[in-house]
Amino acid sequence: MDLIPSESQVREQLEQTGALRPGHFRHASGTHSDVYLQIPLAMRYYNESKVLSVALSRMLRQDDAVRRAIPNVSIVVPATGGLPVAFGVAEALQASQTYWAEKTDKGDLELRQFVQIHRGERVILVDDILRTGRKLTQLRKLVETAGAKVLALAVLVHQPFENCARFDDLPLFKLLTLEPHYWTAKDCPLCAQKVPVIEVHE
Repeated sequence: MDLIPSESQVREQLEQTGALRPGHFRHASGTHSDVYLQIPLAMRYYNESKVLSVALSRMLRQDDAVRRAIPNVSIVVPATGGLPVAFGVAEALQASQTYWAEKTDKGDLELRQFVQIHRGERVILVDDILRTGRKLTQLRKLVETAGAKVLALAVLVHQPFENCARFDDLPLFKLLTLEPHYWTAKDCPLCAQKVPVIEVHE
């Protein structure tokens, strides 16, 4: 495989591991789709995890600001799905620290007690999938409120839902962009065809 695999190679790898699968799926939001993506099914394998994380780190190294900051750069990730990706990228970049934020009862993201991002730190936000952008938006606010600087965003897969948050002022690196079809239950052609539906979690 190439140093940075093509989108078709990444897609093939995700399909072979079962992380990307076609079908009829109902998401927690009620939205129906014709594909489902679950990155942990790929990241459980050492080789796939290594290839994908290193490829994403190589894309990041193409950015001047990131390249100048290495190794004095921190990785910040929302728990839990993005953690394997974040640690793989951190290892490949030899990043100085990795922080992960967890969801509170109110739905916000926060760091563990006594864990603190410091003013002036240079940060890369990492996740496995970018769908709505809500988690990365919350992470960015958390980082910038602490006085740190976000250099870039990096995800394995960009699978934008309708009204996905935009990050036009930051470089966004991704190995694969997916554009599945989304429908309401009322408009879903797979429902009309009586294709069995599978309930999935985000």
